[in-house]
Amino acid sequence: MSTKPLALFIFVTRLLLAQTQPEQHEFAIADFHTESGTTLPRAIVIYGTYGHLNADRSNAVLLPSHYMANFHGYEWLIGPDRALDPAKLFLVATELFGNGRSSSPSNTAEPYHGPRFPVMTIRDNVDAVHRLLTEELKITHLQAIVGFSMGAQQAFQWAVSYPKFAGRIVATSGTAKTYPHGVVRLEGQIAALTADAAFQGGDYTSPPAKGMEAFGTVWAAWLYSQEWWRRELWRTTAQPGTTFEQVLARFRTRFIPGADANNLILQMRTWERHDVGATAGFGGDVEKALGSIQAPFLYMPSETDLYFPIGDARYEAAFIPGVSLLPIPSLWGHTAGAASNPADAKFLNEKIGQFLKVQ
Repeated sequence: MSTKPLALFIFVTRLLLAQTQPEQHEFAIADFHTESGTTLPRAIVIYGTYGHLNADRSNAVLLPSHYMANFHGYEWLIGPDRALDPAKLFLVATELFGNGRSSSPSNTAEPYHGPRFPVMTIRDNVDAVHRLLTEELKITHLQAIVGFSMGAQQAFQWAVSYPKFAGRIVATSGTAKTYPHGVVRLEGQIAALTADAAFQGGDYTSPPAKGMEAFGTVWAAWLYSQEWWRRELWRTTAQPGTTFEQVLARFRTRFIPGADANNLILQMRTWERHDVGATAGFGGDVEKALGSIQAPFLYMPSETDLYFPIGDARYEAAFIPGVSLLPIPSLWGHTAGAASNPADAKFLNEKIGQFLKVQ
């Protein structure tokens, strides 16, 4: 029997695997000017790519990361049978400042180390990635931007700051502004973390473990819906025999393993300051900024999100021209927007895939 069919099968299999395996890259910016007025001598953006950029650079899709995530955070959406096929698209997944890999309080030298790292805004992140795309990758137009949570915040900011840069925008579980209730929630989590005496104003010599445990516990109460907790839906993903006490303990002690406290706070400060109305030219008017959006926009809030309530999404959607408001019918709270269970994964892939295919 000829070995040619087997060799061809192996070649095709390896090619498909290569297309779905990301490559990590680093983009450096000298003298990066932040909205806070600080200039970082060197700012780093870590990003991953999936697939290959075509000859005319027209097949790129941007996937901006969410809270404390790395560029692997969208792999629920990537694959030959999912909304984003890397055999056809070039996917660029970027990492937010403050995640511990891109420039962060934990990895930046003095005088900007730890608590002295400047507060970054969503616009700072978007502007850095705009430079990455245009200067390093020579991409001047994206097929789409798809963002979850703080990635959705970035998607909104792209739509306002660079209204013609992307052909389509998708935002899941995230809004165009952090409203006062969201700020109060984040301040509560910051307070829980910093109340630990070991925090020492951010100049800790060892991790403030008690503060991190308090932070994780507070965060857990907001992550899923009340109904999710009442129905004990955590049992659908936990090992058989897992108890509620064990679930809570995992949030308390292993919510974001290895995270640095100053990094956690930096990204919460970025989250708090998010407001597309503060973009130059809009005078703080979020409704005017939303009205400037030109790209077709798929807005997918979770019906049970406690971070970004569906009421906020309905309010914002009224001002976005050509918006498609499509709530995610889920009890999984905020996490529904990142396909935290099979039903939400199916819904998101189907609806996002259909939206991106419409020309």
